[in-house]
Amino acid sequence: MSFHSTAAQLATLAAEGGEHGGNHESLDPLVTGGAAFVILMLLLWITTRFNRDR
Repeated sequence: MSFHSTAAQLATLAAEGGEHGGNHESLDPLVTGGAAFVILMLLLWITTRFNRDR
């Protein structure tokens, strides 16, 4: 497979992806962001519990 054919296939794939929107119907941005925030806060809390020397 040459570089040119690979680039052409990737360009075709990228062009087809635009019509689908890229988001799944069940993924709510608010829930995803909230879950990421909670996970990061939990990791921060765990990190501060292990770093008691400061």
